[in-house]
Amino acid sequence: MEKFDVAIIGAGPGGYVSAIHAAKSGMKVALVERGKVGGACYNVGCIPSKILLEHSKLVQEIKRGNEWGIETTTVNVNFERLMQRKDIVIGELLANIEHFIASNHITFYRGEATVAKDLTVTVGADSFAATDIILATGSKPFVPPFKGLEKSTYYTTDTFFDMKELPEQLTIIGGGVIAVEIAFSLAPLGTKVTILNHSEDILQTEESDARPIIREKMKKLNIELVKDFQFEHFSGNEIHTSEGIYTYENLLFATGRRPNTEIAQQLGLDFDGRLIAVNDHLETSQPHIYAIGDLVGGYQLAHAASAEGIHVIEHILGNAPAVIDQALIPRCVYTHPEIATFGLLEEQVEVEYTVTKMPIHTNPKALMEGNIEGFVKLIATQQDGQILGACVVADGATEMLNAILATKNAGGTAQYLAEMIFPHPSVSEHIGDAAKAVFRKAIHQ
Repeated sequence: MEKFDVAIIGAGPGGYVSAIHAAKSGMKVALVERGKVGGACYNVGCIPSKILLEHSKLVQEIKRGNEWGIETTTVNVNFERLMQRKDIVIGELLANIEHFIASNHITFYRGEATVAKDLTVTVGADSFAATDIILATGSKPFVPPFKGLEKSTYYTTDTFFDMKELPEQLTIIGGGVIAVEIAFSLAPLGTKVTILNHSEDILQTEESDARPIIREKMKKLNIELVKDFQFEHFSGNEIHTSEGIYTYENLLFATGRRPNTEIAQQLGLDFDGRLIAVNDHLETSQPHIYAIGDLVGGYQLAHAASAEGIHVIEHILGNAPAVIDQALIPRCVYTHPEIATFGLLEEQVEVEYTVTKMPIHTNPKALMEGNIEGFVKLIATQQDGQILGACVVADGATEMLNAILATKNAGGTAQYLAEMIFPHPSVSEHIGDAAKAVFRKAIHQ
């Protein structure tokens, strides 16, 4: 029986990244995937949704051009071609991943894996052993068991991106990142979107100051938002709620995901609620078996899973990696404007702190581009300017945040940011002004 240093079950962002890192570190690696490489992120999540968002953003830019004097009489959306482009981009990305797997001499198995307690892995007719195993099996969409839903037809994120025609109407149940991003991706293309969110607000895991900006943009895009109510039951294409009856032509559930824990259950691993219980180094209750990504606590984000996979490999190699600091994991929402955050939210801070918030509308580059919605928010300790958290709401915020995050990771303070020379004109120079505001020396305030 062939023996590997490490076997990784699942080839999503956690699995394939940890496999490549292990191979580049000199380990003999087996990687198993029952579906497509790239996992949910590349196939039915992050990547397809962001491609659609790029399409919708372009439509909005064309309309802005009309306001400026670059006039076009009509904007015709060929949804079939847009979806073809989506498939082409994803196909190229998946081909890249498969190339990286092959070029790093990783043994790749396609099929359903079973894992025995003696660390023997079986995939179809093949069996092999591993010194260590990483479970990176990801998650699947969760659909609440509403009364009457069994007779209704609906999409989940696993099926939504297979649509061939632009829907005239779409009702989305949910108010988190996925729900809001999909609403932003289709409304500018011409779809009438309704979001039904029973909670008090949308994006409740995100910066509270960002939510009103996104709600206002939703109004401009004619996205109907219904919130703070109770679902009662479903009947055909009718959703009965405490606020009334809502009819739909197309229905999407964007109500979160649940971990794929079948292997963990078969092995009898310990659980923490629905998630697999792990220690600081992602090791499960059985030695030499690790779990990462959506299987464990923390942020359900592709880049978090990748970081966890690399951490596990470094731990197996005996390199004593530092425990992953959840506060340093960036959280991004790819609406327009984007929201990018790391660290503590203001309501979570328990020490004396200073908070500065610089509206984007005074920034020269933002004014030139016509993207004046948003702000740069910085939270720092009063005593020494240690950066506790930051939020950028702006066009390109997910790229801008990196300047603050890099400073934090390098041990820098708000003073370092205040002293940094940013290019002018740039939207990112607002970061420097927000840092200067910590010391009451902001220029544009």
